[in-house]
Amino acid sequence: MDITYLLLFFAGAVAFTVSTVGGGGGALLLLPTTSFLIGSGSVAPVVQLATFIGRPVRLVLFWKEIDWKVVKYYLPAALIGGFLGAYLFTQLQIEWIQLVLGIFLVSTVFQFRFGKKKRSFPMLGWYFAPLGFVFAFISSLIGGGGPVLNPFYLNYGLEKEAMIATKTANSFFVAIVQIGTYSFYGALEGTLWLYGLWMGLGTALGNWLGKLALSKMSAQNFRQAVIFIMVVSGILMIVKAVGKG
Repeated sequence: MDITYLLLFFAGAVAFTVSTVGGGGGALLLLPTTSFLIGSGSVAPVVQLATFIGRPVRLVLFWKEIDWKVVKYYLPAALIGGFLGAYLFTQLQIEWIQLVLGIFLVSTVFQFRFGKKKRSFPMLGWYFAPLGFVFAFISSLIGGGGPVLNPFYLNYGLEKEAMIATKTANSFFVAIVQIGTYSFYGALEGTLWLYGLWMGLGTALGNWLGKLALSKMSAQNFRQAVIFIMVVSGILMIVKAVGKG
């Protein structure tokens, strides 16, 4: 067996154990490893496939905590944004987006005062409609970006299991459109499916391990973990964007 498959499995397990505890960011944590193992040109579709495979496990684990009101606002526009972003990925790649998102993520450590502050700006339910379109579009281009949504969920009042569950439900359905578009336009084929499958099996294991750890965390510790993941993810995005600039 190619050692690459085992490394992808291990990377998926570690990244999604951390991301479950920290409210997301698994896809972003996988970007550097995936790029190193299979090349940067195929990272977005492979990571999206891997996270899609792991999401049913997370959905089952957190199903009762889903806020369906948020899903109702977020999903319709996000499906459109996901398709347009995945299509654009097959035509070109826009690196500067990662730089902007990275700076935003790093700034959250000051917005939430290192996890001591519960809210940093008002967030209403209907705001998730335009947010869903923009985020799904961007995540299709770069292969991830879940932590970008965390400030919005936290400011809406969703924490711990509720935030993880609602984000997962939204992402699962958007990923169907993203993966279908990647495949139709030839960005996901052949060996890339196997890479995504092995990494996806790792993400499924990571979701289960993360759920065990999350149940033992307080709300403030969760916010601190979320902010830590956002900052780390932001730094990774900035470094990647500058390195390709």
